[in-house]
Amino acid sequence: MNSKKIILIVIVIVLAMQVIIIKKSVPETDSALEYVNMECPSAEIAGMVKTFCYDCHSYETRYPWYSNVAPVSWMLNHHIQEGREHVNFSIWGDYSSRRQRAVKAECMEVLEKGEMPLRGYTMIHKEARLPDDKKAVLIDWFNLQAEQLGQQAGPQLSLN
Repeated sequence: MNSKKIILIVIVIVLAMQVIIIKKSVPETDSALEYVNMECPSAEIAGMVKTFCYDCHSYETRYPWYSNVAPVSWMLNHHIQEGREHVNFSIWGDYSSRRQRAVKAECMEVLEKGEMPLRGYTMIHKEARLPDDKKAVLIDWFNLQAEQLGQQAGPQLSLN
């Protein structure tokens, strides 16, 4: 097979892939159940959570132009769906207090370890790079929130 046929086949395959479009619609939600509306963080904290977390962990995803180009769109969609499965700040009020406390502790942990925001995401989205001083503020916020939920829950019953 000559190179012209190979190039033509590749072009046809790439064009055919564009037919499979990712779903970008989101369900209707009650804004009163959103994380920043329920937890009432300062404007600084709310801005940081929205800037550094909401794109993958809420229904407020801002889809860039390349989200319309397969197969990149498929990978992007997979990351967003996976992120929402871990935590979705748009439906925060639907979580039990136990789940909220666990998520806050996990947020603190992944920030401390530098696991979030994902390196691949921050390579493309420079605005999502989390400077150390802002990271410390967010870690302290999530830690305080998790501790307050723990105090509200009261003593844990032991089954022993």
